[in-house]
Amino acid sequence: MEKRILCLDVGEKRIGVAVSDLLGITPQGLPTIENRGDEKNVAAVVALARQYETDRVLCGLPRNMDGTEGFQAQYVRDFAAKLREAGLQVRFQDERLTTAIARHVLIEADVSRKKRKQSIDRLAASQILATVLDAGGWDRARE
Repeated sequence: MEKRILCLDVGEKRIGVAVSDLLGITPQGLPTIENRGDEKNVAAVVALARQYETDRVLCGLPRNMDGTEGFQAQYVRDFAAKLREAGLQVRFQDERLTTAIARHVLIEADVSRKKRKQSIDRLAASQILATVLDAGGWDRARE
């Protein structure tokens, strides 16, 4: 049996979360984590990993359009280091345009602005995870 993958879209205000199904085929969006500081955020991710019986965490890595990493990418890498200290395995997936795509999908579905704000991070995390699952799963993600 494949181990689930927990996926995070780490932002300054919220962390979008998704988890793979037991077969490692499809992502499922989970409730968003409100960013309340690294200690509480790490504890929330560790609790979710325990709930879904996994130690695998995939973090979306925001890159600039030219492929370089900026401030937000370093923020994600620093957070990932704290997750590793907590005993979790962490890998990364390029997340360029996932939030823009998620926003477009929600607008096309005529979701209200208020509901878009509540759903966009979860949908972005699901898209990041779907990219890795479609490419072959955990072994295809970058460390």
